[in-house]
Amino acid sequence: MKETKLWINGQWEQTENTYELSSPYTGKVIAKVAKANVHDVERAIEGAHTAFTSFRKTSAYERAEILYRVVDIMRARREELAHILADEAAKPLKAGLGEIDRTIATYQFSAEEAKRAHGEVIPMDVAPGTQDRIGYTKRIPLGVVSAITPFNFPFNLVAHKLGPAFAVGNTVVLKPATQTPLSALIMADIFKEAGLPDGCLQIVTGSGGELSDTLVTHKHVKKVTFTGSGKVGLGIKAKVGLRKITLELGSNAALIVEPSTPLDDIIDRAVNGAFNFAGQVCISLQRIYVHRSIVDAFTEKFVAATNRLTLGDPFDENTDVSAMIHPDEVSRIQQWIDDATAQGATVATGGEFTERTLSPTVMTNVTQSMRIVCEETFAPIVSIMAYDTLDEAIALVNESDLGLNAGIYTNVLTDALKAADEIEAGAVIINDIPTFRVDHMPYGGVKNSGYGREGIQYAIEEMTDLKFITMKKSF
Repeated sequence: MKETKLWINGQWEQTENTYELSSPYTGKVIAKVAKANVHDVERAIEGAHTAFTSFRKTSAYERAEILYRVVDIMRARREELAHILADEAAKPLKAGLGEIDRTIATYQFSAEEAKRAHGEVIPMDVAPGTQDRIGYTKRIPLGVVSAITPFNFPFNLVAHKLGPAFAVGNTVVLKPATQTPLSALIMADIFKEAGLPDGCLQIVTGSGGELSDTLVTHKHVKKVTFTGSGKVGLGIKAKVGLRKITLELGSNAALIVEPSTPLDDIIDRAVNGAFNFAGQVCISLQRIYVHRSIVDAFTEKFVAATNRLTLGDPFDENTDVSAMIHPDEVSRIQQWIDDATAQGATVATGGEFTERTLSPTVMTNVTQSMRIVCEETFAPIVSIMAYDTLDEAIALVNESDLGLNAGIYTNVLTDALKAADEIEAGAVIINDIPTFRVDHMPYGGVKNSGYGREGIQYAIEEMTDLKFITMKKSF
């Protein structure tokens, strides 16, 4: 059985305590994982702070080259890395390979942005009496970044923390999700091989509840970047003080389907958006509002396409949907479905449970107040509802207190622009599902969905300080 260690100051360190990591699909123990304590985290932060004093002086070229080498190494190990995802997260191989490809792109974007993280010239002579001055800005790295990441994209969401941080000369202390430490720990070896100086990346595994206070309040931590639940994120925000912070929190992604939409062209795409990685995606398609004139046809096609999905072993190349991350999550969503059906909702397909799985589930006859509609499900379940006017559909989308991504399908330009203006979300995706994301676009929510933006260029802005310099040309 694999036994992991902490990665501190370029060395693997054993811990006194460990915890057992089980496969979400089989329930079998696959590793004993090192469990860090507060002292370990303090040493990691202090080591990262020491490393920062020299790493900040490296050139953009040197930092970009490290990230390019990470890209090359990951390409060569693509299949191996996807198998780690199948093992620790029950992510089907084809979805895992997709995540590795995206992760490679994220590090490549980071390498490219390392060479573009520059300031601008400020025309000082536009103000009276300043014609003898020059002025410019530059981006300054912050120091130690604390990165706390979730289980659902354990390679790519880690890359969204590490890539932009290293691109501009910050150092990082990474605390991965307790269920997915193996994908984070292998990145220590990859960055070491790529030439990242010792101490620039520290990885501590263990309980977020036990370690998070130190990770977000230590005096050397200058930036906290967290992806996870809203409750935990709000708790972190209350503790960080004047440190910079980025929070990627929950979502309740909605899609509007207008009557001008060619249904056969969008059904498979929408089904994928609802059930990819068992719906455990921040922007997984959860609510579908379909114009009443086409709702029956849409539902029939959507159910048929859902029934073609294969539920099974993540290591089977034919599997579309596998286990949820933990049996407790299966029990939770089963209760939510039972509550909805007791209130009159209908299971159009799916709703079949084992201890570890839920078959892809489509719900109809639902109402806005049901938990499967008004809260984030994070499960392979989607609800279909009818509407009569676009104004009504937009209002229904906006009823949620979450607003990360939302989508609309329409062939009417004015309706697309109306939705773009009026939907309350960090991104409005026109003629595609709200699950759409590429890794250089600005990404982040409004309302209770988050604070700040990711996407490499935008993350770099949040991981640097803007310094202004001016010089008088004569005494």
